[in-house]
Amino acid sequence: MKTKETPVEVGATRAAAGRGVSAVDPIDAPGGNAADGAPAGETTIGGPGTEEAPELSGIGRGLSILGDRWVLLILQRAFLLRIRTFAGWRDELGISESVLAARLKELVKNGIFVQQAYRDGRTRLEYRLSDAGLRLWSLLVAIYSWERDWAGREDLLPLIHHSCGHDAHPYLACGSCHKPMTARDTHTERGPLATFSRVGLARQHRRTTPRGDFRTDIIGYCPSSLEILGDRWSTSVLAAAFLGVRRFVDFQNELGIAPSVLTDRLKRFVELGVLQPATGRQYRLTDRGLAFFEVFAFLVYWAQRELPGPEGSDLDITHKPCGSPLRPVLQCRHCDEVLARREIHFDLSATPGQA
Repeated sequence: MKTKETPVEVGATRAAAGRGVSAVDPIDAPGGNAADGAPAGETTIGGPGTEEAPELSGIGRGLSILGDRWVLLILQRAFLLRIRTFAGWRDELGISESVLAARLKELVKNGIFVQQAYRDGRTRLEYRLSDAGLRLWSLLVAIYSWERDWAGREDLLPLIHHSCGHDAHPYLACGSCHKPMTARDTHTERGPLATFSRVGLARQHRRTTPRGDFRTDIIGYCPSSLEILGDRWSTSVLAAAFLGVRRFVDFQNELGIAPSVLTDRLKRFVELGVLQPATGRQYRLTDRGLAFFEVFAFLVYWAQRELPGPEGSDLDITHKPCGSPLRPVLQCRHCDEVLARREIHFDLSATPGQA
């Protein structure tokens, strides 16, 4: 487990002259002053006082759907255990029927699951991953990879790469140049409608916490990651941090979030070692937080492909070393080949921690 937790400034938004966008550079972007209130010359998108809330961007919709513990656990079981039935998830997760029904309805509505009829004495419905749902495999593997590297999860099973036969121990790379990619290697330009201000309002059900001792689950449960991605506000706060938001008031304006809720999420992230408090009510990503860019990159890439928003609402992320648009891939740490969904599997025969 990596222990160095140096606070790192990710960057701040600034107007891109003549282009109607905001640019974010994870290394050298200038920040605002420490006083509360929007910095001079900076326009807050979709914050309090906006007369008409804008339509959610693709990434905003993605955060709204995937920023939920139960949704992530349902997807994990669909991939790892190939669960397809209502009873299967209910019995595996100990989830209430009302909560499960609401999550499955949401996943079908957003094209991640498709319903198919089958007969088991009588006609029943099963839920199969759509093509868009299947493309979420890389996001889930990225969550596993971060949990293994940064949360001390030595009990997680090894992920075997069929091509070389070794533990893949995946790392994030650019799909164009195939070089390792980190948050510091990227530059982001925001369209004028790239806002997350309505992500929390989009939730149509109450946030609930999974029951049971999932920490003994060596296959699919990643408690530290789900603390970060486990609800829509937490996911949105982290996304804003990656886009250079640092001050309390700017998080509040960017997200339209209540001060009490924001205080709770920032406190949680500090306790998790993802954010480091700084002077002037600022919060900066630590090394541990920056490493979560691997997950953020796949979430953004999937959401903007599968859930397109209105024109001008995208995040245009560029890999600075090669100048190519964001196309994240996972590569095997042993042979450096790009991993594919059908070419990896968890070694269920391995002794946890001794892979």
